[in-house]
Amino acid sequence: MINFKKEISGTIEGTIEKVTEALKNEGFGVLTRIDLHAKIKEKLGKEIAPAVILGACNPQLAYEAYTANSDVASLLPCNAVVREVGPGRVSVELARPSAMMEMVGDTDLVSLAKEADKKLEGVLQKMG
Repeated sequence: MINFKKEISGTIEGTIEKVTEALKNEGFGVLTRIDLHAKIKEKLGKEIAPAVILGACNPQLAYEAYTANSDVASLLPCNAVVREVGPGRVSVELARPSAMMEMVGDTDLVSLAKEADKKLEGVLQKMG
């Protein structure tokens, strides 16, 4: 499993606010926002359902991971995706940090990432 996922009732913007607040409560800040549907429309002229990618970072965990193995930098930040899946239905998807760290092949990083997994699972539990 590469991510944690939950479908809830709501709107994209309302859910982004909830996710951002829940991430903050777990020590994560949102560093980036990519409105994927707008970029696809702008660059390709094609339509997709609204989908927003939030780049979230817990500075302490990122610091610990980076100082343990700087190869982890390409796997940061953690992505949170909020996308419309139907009228009034939104999917919240959070990348599972331990799955990302498994790619590095460093068992210490995987252990550290499991702490982030728990925090992100807490975020998902607060949705809907």
